[in-house]
Amino acid sequence: MPASSSCDCLHLECVGEITKEELIQKSHGQCQDCKVGGPNLWACLENGCAYVGCGESHADHSTVHSQETRHNLTVNLTTLRVWCYACTKEVFLDRKLGPPTLLPGAVQPISPLQTPIQDLDMETEEEDDLRSRGLTGLKNIGNTCYMNAALQALSNCPPLTQFFLDCGGLVRTDKKPALCKSYQKLITDLWHKNRPSFVVPTNLFQGIKAVNPMFRGYSQQDSQEFLRCLMDQLHEELKETVVEPEDQSPVASVDDSPDEDDRSRSDSDFQSCESCSADSEGPRGPEEAEEADMLIPDEEKANREWQKEKNLINNLYRAGSHGDLDKDIQLLCLNAVSLSLCLLLSVTSFAPPKSKRQRKYRSVISDIFDGTIVSSVQCLTCDRVSVTLENFQDISLPIPGKEDLAKLHSSSHQTALVKAGSCGEAYAPQGWIAFVMEYIKSWFWGPVVTLQDCLAAFFARDELKGDNMYSCEKCKKLCFTVCFPPVFSFQILCIHLKRFRHELMFSTKISTHVSFPLDGLDLQPFLAKDSSAQITTYDLLSVICHHGTASSGHYIAYCRNDLNQLWYEFDDQSVTEVSESCVQNAEAYVLFYKKSNEEAQKERRRVTALLNMMEPSLLQFYISRQWLNKFRTFAEPGPISNHDFLCAHGGVPPHKATYIDDLVLMLPQNVWDHLYSRYGGGPAVNHLYVCHTCQMEIEKLEKRRKNELDMFVRLNKAFQEEESPVVIYCISMHWFREWEAFVKGKDNDPPGPIDNSKIAVNKNGHITLKQGADSGQISEETWNFLHSIHGGGPVVTVRPSVSHQEVDTSQAEEKIEVETRSV
Repeated sequence: MPASSSCDCLHLECVGEITKEELIQKSHGQCQDCKVGGPNLWACLENGCAYVGCGESHADHSTVHSQETRHNLTVNLTTLRVWCYACTKEVFLDRKLGPPTLLPGAVQPISPLQTPIQDLDMETEEEDDLRSRGLTGLKNIGNTCYMNAALQALSNCPPLTQFFLDCGGLVRTDKKPALCKSYQKLITDLWHKNRPSFVVPTNLFQGIKAVNPMFRGYSQQDSQEFLRCLMDQLHEELKETVVEPEDQSPVASVDDSPDEDDRSRSDSDFQSCESCSADSEGPRGPEEAEEADMLIPDEEKANREWQKEKNLINNLYRAGSHGDLDKDIQLLCLNAVSLSLCLLLSVTSFAPPKSKRQRKYRSVISDIFDGTIVSSVQCLTCDRVSVTLENFQDISLPIPGKEDLAKLHSSSHQTALVKAGSCGEAYAPQGWIAFVMEYIKSWFWGPVVTLQDCLAAFFARDELKGDNMYSCEKCKKLCFTVCFPPVFSFQILCIHLKRFRHELMFSTKISTHVSFPLDGLDLQPFLAKDSSAQITTYDLLSVICHHGTASSGHYIAYCRNDLNQLWYEFDDQSVTEVSESCVQNAEAYVLFYKKSNEEAQKERRRVTALLNMMEPSLLQFYISRQWLNKFRTFAEPGPISNHDFLCAHGGVPPHKATYIDDLVLMLPQNVWDHLYSRYGGGPAVNHLYVCHTCQMEIEKLEKRRKNELDMFVRLNKAFQEEESPVVIYCISMHWFREWEAFVKGKDNDPPGPIDNSKIAVNKNGHITLKQGADSGQISEETWNFLHSIHGGGPVVTVRPSVSHQEVDTSQAEEKIEVETRSV
């Protein structure tokens, strides 16, 4: 049914008092006309009418009943969504649902605030805030329940939500479609004091469709795939370079510095045009040069000058790569007036860089959700253990069947796991009597699967056989190996249960119930023994559930409100309070767990008490808003990090100076001393200034970009005008795009050495262009210019260069052949 607003429906007054509990009881009944059962049953909402009929999938007696009785409103007993036959649209009746009876596990609907609160004292306003914030629904805009459930689950992750609410100045991006801005607006609306009944997430939905075409259209999608796409895009838009403080060690001399060859060319390496021409001395005086130039036409003069420059580029490149420059070339350079030639001369005096510098990036997404798995693979031949680190944002857990559960719970398997030091401790305390009882239960009620079972199956030792056999780096043999990934660390753990299996022709869903704890999920058995994590218990924040089959269904979310610690069901625009037992009986698909630490809450109260003391302070210290958000919401905030508003030199980067107030807060000295002694880190900042060194580097970088771009344009223009070039050089378009992004200011990092390895192929010792390679064609002068700055290779040409001697020989042979034919 299409979703629309119910504010103009005139038939709502005909609805009688009814509870959600009564509707659930009717869903277990039958159609009163054809006696068919659910799930597609509809109940009439007319006051005093208790009719229940079937839907369109059967005889559609619910529509017949409406036409005969003129009862316009009916509710689907599976999805609890209401349809008005007279208005031919969907309407929402949260305001009309009466209070439920006090039964175990009963649900309580929440009435959205329709008018702002007025004339209330402070205590009443605080109580209202505690009850109402964060309980706003999301409108279904066409089979988007998968998106609504995922957004509500993320919205109830306090570290992420508080970042977008309190650190809005950090939500800046120049990347399209600026999804972080849409998400920030959505979170602000969901957690606004005067919340509406629901919010329409149109902008965010349009942004997601622009990022991933899979979400275009109105077909049902996977909620977990939407989560991955959303978080990946948020990370890309919000990521920042990790600032590494400058090494304070003494600077080595140029001759002894091993890093001289590794650094990219900065503009300090380039001479200016004025410095090169100021001391120039030519073989002729100024008057003689002017008289000679007057005798040459302007066009011919320009051609001669350009030919001199091209020859100079090639000669400088060859001389720079083989030894000292010839005296003639030096004199020619002294007479050159082009800034680009002076630039090139200075470039050839340095070796090209070896590789592009790899930068590290972080964002609020990586800070909250990223974890690390250390996968260990042991060779059974030589006992060598290789370790691999893998970052992840969520873990996908298999749901074990009966045989897998029996293996996991067996005493022999437990012993093997405990000896291996992995996840066997999760089952070590369990005795054989408990195992037998669970096994008997599984015969009557199906297998009893817990979240600990899924974790144990994921982290269990696995023997690699057949095609998965491992080639040992030490003994160089294919051998049976044992693999076990034992460790991860994160602030919020996102767990995805593999309920869907997609085969070639069909898909199936595993509907096995997986029990999970609401509080106190202990991950200690799954951590490595040398793990530095001090907190290993986690509390549940939210659960995404899927009702239906693999081909069709409906998503909802159960979330714990961080303000009042109560659980709520988020079903599109409907938000209802539920009991803990209702959450535990849910068919979980994606779960969000957060580290729990009572000591962190006590520490926050101590800092609040210090702030309330209002102690006079001679110094005020600046601290990062982003780290303060971690302090308020993380169980382990880590060391103080002020580098999100400082550069490597200790000042404020020029591009952040305009919005520095959004990045920092000022603390009195007693609060700073307490936080610094407790968490360490820093650096301490009580004075903000724009970094002059960074400003100079930015200006030099802009100058270098302009020089490279201008010279390339000149050389390429001459290449396009050349009718029959002697030789054509090929360059990788992948590298060229990186260089183009650098010179146009889209990327701050130089592209690194030219990499033609993907477009070149070696045939009988000769390097030629690979057929169909992604390459571009440039002149010899352009290649020499780029190669002298960036280095790299190999050289790939499509037309071999012919020397003058070879040309003379070939011409002599042609002349002899012509004379012979004439005789």
